[in-house]
Amino acid sequence: MKAEKLKDLVITALEDMKGKDITCLDISKITTITDFMIVATGTSSRHVKSLTEEVGQKSKEAGCSVYGMEGQGQAEWILVDLGDVVVHVMQEES
Repeated sequence: MKAEKLKDLVITALEDMKGKDITCLDISKITTITDFMIVATGTSSRHVKSLTEEVGQKSKEAGCSVYGMEGQGQAEWILVDLGDVVVHVMQEES
């Protein structure tokens, strides 16, 4: 899946799960690590975890790989690495 479509899929998944303050940064011109960085806020640790699980599930259903998820233990700030798209979901305090 192309980076642009994956970005749209992630944003839709976050919106569907009521993620707040969703921001997408196109960083393809400043780094080769990833094309898009998406940042969103969850209202609680449970919400942050649910948001990232939904992103992972929808990505896998679309045939994309989830290369890693970090921070699930405390779920204050979880990073989801989808290769061309990196997603940061955190509680407002974080």
